[in-house]
Amino acid sequence: MEARIRVTIENAVAAVQLTRSDKMNALDDAMFAALVQTGERLKTEKGVRVIVLSGEGRAFCAGLDMGNFGKMASGERAGGQSSTGESLVTANRTPGGSNRAQHAVMVWREQAVPVIAAIHGVAFGGGFQLALGADIRFVTADTRMSVMEIKWGLVPDMAGLVLMKRLVRDDVARELTYTGRQFTGEEALKIGFATRVCADPRAEALALAADIAGKNPHAIRAAKRLLDLAPDADQATILKEESREQTALIGSPNQVEAVMSNMQKRAAVYAD
Repeated sequence: MEARIRVTIENAVAAVQLTRSDKMNALDDAMFAALVQTGERLKTEKGVRVIVLSGEGRAFCAGLDMGNFGKMASGERAGGQSSTGESLVTANRTPGGSNRAQHAVMVWREQAVPVIAAIHGVAFGGGFQLALGADIRFVTADTRMSVMEIKWGLVPDMAGLVLMKRLVRDDVARELTYTGRQFTGEEALKIGFATRVCADPRAEALALAADIAGKNPHAIRAAKRLLDLAPDADQATILKEESREQTALIGSPNQVEAVMSNMQKRAAVYAD
């Protein structure tokens, strides 16, 4: 896993970097495994309040490793198999319904804490879908992105269709999926795929992570649970969940600390 992803944890922020820079962090079998293993580990890592996901070198993630496309063309990958040779329609799915390739993305959406993706260079195909797994996405103006699967005669199959529908209009998702055209970070901001355009996405992501890590971690987790409610959840359910989360927070030690630190004009000290 060390050859594909590096994790450093400091001041409650887990910085996760894809480290296959010689291949623009392309997704091979080892990278898929590393993403899943790292994501699952961080779900239970004590003291982590925010995660920053980025790519080392020239790109965030160039998508599926080219060697896998060669295997498809040669017939080495049969119908019903993923690019890594696994069954696509498999009984071995996560409780959320993902196969392994989908879980490499959804494991970041499933984190109890906020995940910020810092995107530069390119985010193509599976790399683009990986970025969608984050709560927040910072990009450079000239980042190039693409729902690129149609170029290879395929459809997005790493949870992209689930995640795109939450972020952009249906017709926009369809146009990008049908054409596979590339678009910049600036356009990504306009249509809803990017949160912020900045010169140094990773530096700004780490700064935002530090800010979030300084807030009541129980309130942040509660907010994420509320924001993660299904888009089609009915109003009564959402209102009830708001009240339930707030009831658990009011008067709790961290909530009292938030009030006292503000009144005393000092930095808060929260317990995980």
